[in-house]
Amino acid sequence: MLTLNVRGLPRSMTETSLQELFAPYGRVFELRLAKDLFSGECRVSAELKMEGHSARNAIAALNGTAHDGEMIRVALFNENAPRRRRH
Repeated sequence: MLTLNVRGLPRSMTETSLQELFAPYGRVFELRLAKDLFSGECRVSAELKMEGHSARNAIAALNGTAHDGEMIRVALFNENAPRRRRH
């Protein structure tokens, strides 16, 4: 099982539409869409879990593609990468 990091999502993205976007490449086992606490809109990022071959197919097909005028970036989540601090 691999975790994918998805960035650059349009604010209109929902869990359902994100699931539908990744479904052609394999089963999505877990999905966490970052949402604004007050408006409920997408905060332009998500993490999802897929089987290894499905995850790699999704990265190859979706990374750098445009959705609702936004270019999304799809990559493997790296647990060892240092996290940026937000102020």
